[in-house]
Amino acid sequence: MEFFGDIERYASDLYPYRWPISIGLAVAAAAIVAFAVRRGWHRVIVRNPRRSAAIALPLTAILVVAGWYTLSPLWERTFLDEPSPLEATTMPPATSEGAPAPEGTRSASPAPPAALAPTAETEPALPRQTHAGTFMGADDFHFGRGTAQLIETAPGAYTLRFEDFSVRNGPDLFVYLTPDPTGESIDGGINLGELKATDGAFNYELPPGTDVSQFSSAIVWCKQFAVLFAVAELAEV
Repeated sequence: MEFFGDIERYASDLYPYRWPISIGLAVAAAAIVAFAVRRGWHRVIVRNPRRSAAIALPLTAILVVAGWYTLSPLWERTFLDEPSPLEATTMPPATSEGAPAPEGTRSASPAPPAALAPTAETEPALPRQTHAGTFMGADDFHFGRGTAQLIETAPGAYTLRFEDFSVRNGPDLFVYLTPDPTGESIDGGINLGELKATDGAFNYELPPGTDVSQFSSAIVWCKQFAVLFAVAELAEV
């Protein structure tokens, strides 16, 4: 299927020139039809309706199915809003400071403060953001925007979060972490699953034991045609 991916990449390079190309194709199509009518080629179709139908119907069915699979996602949008792991908070335990002592009891004298002993450096509070990056589209056609965050939710456990995210829709889109900062290759990458939505904010749990230092970018990748849609290069924060 990489052949079709090459075609899509070539078409994407032409996307900025889509209006003059469309006008040129329309003029060329009109010229071809006029030439065919002048040469009388349409009479061949009229004289051989069965043979013409035997060729035209299967070809039309193939074009419709292929066109629907590859083009219909361009007009489909989905939205998902999942809470961020950073929103998880822990309430401090309630204290009895200032509370009245039970009736009939004497409050104990406060103990003298203990000598301050050196303590080991405390671990950073979790959850916390460790890496972040801004999404960019692969080209003018495959747009992408928003941010990608790597969030440590527990010691050694990470979540990839998309925030304020939007991307061009397409067939068979998946999310990867990849060592390639450009996102052009998924070799050595981790497939985190299908893209949950074209727009919104949502999370992907990384496999346990993932060494996040080995990955440079989060990407949206068309698995069927091996085409990059959007990439966010991740940097430590």
